[in-house]
Amino acid sequence: MPDLTALVVDWGGVLTSDLGSSMAAWAAGDGIDLTAYRDVIRSLIGPLAGAQAAYNPVHALERGELEVPDFERRLAAELTARTGRPVRAQGLVGRMFERFEHAPDMAGLVRRAHASGLRTALLSNSWGNDYPRQGWEEMFDVVVISGEVGMRKPDRDIFEHTLHLLGMPAELCVFVDDLPSNVQAAVSLGFVGVQHTSYESTAAELDVLFGRVLSR
Repeated sequence: MPDLTALVVDWGGVLTSDLGSSMAAWAAGDGIDLTAYRDVIRSLIGPLAGAQAAYNPVHALERGELEVPDFERRLAAELTARTGRPVRAQGLVGRMFERFEHAPDMAGLVRRAHASGLRTALLSNSWGNDYPRQGWEEMFDVVVISGEVGMRKPDRDIFEHTLHLLGMPAELCVFVDDLPSNVQAAVSLGFVGVQHTSYESTAAELDVLFGRVLSR
């Protein structure tokens, strides 16, 4: 196998606290029933995959086709209807993402990978939220955010766009994400996939894959 020379990482759940605890913290702070929220999101996405699912509001938001205030009003209305408790629409997405905490250990790993000569990229699905970009010039050669490019994971085109910007074939790239569906999509295109569950497991796996110490 040729030497791996690029690292592509997700943001939410990889460079931040995990999705479950972050969303639970938001739900508790906003007085939202987390089960009701999950049910609403599933209903907005719908049961179908592929082309028909491409028209749901969640995926449209991620591609930047739906304005954040419009999505907030839709989500708040659905939550209110399901729970019978009024949910404030204004700033809803911002409140959700302010509970995601920076993961300095993973950020440090990516920074060391970049400094060691590996090509590095951020590949993230966005809900129109702001990203804390300070220090990114020391971490990434390439930044791909779904709402800025009109594509989303796990669709093939956003992975191919990232590879084009990196100037790399998929076979030389490792992709790290917390969602199995995104990892599986990357692997199907030739990436080496790593599902992130903890810093310790991801760092140990990347040390082996790249044949260099990135974990410290």
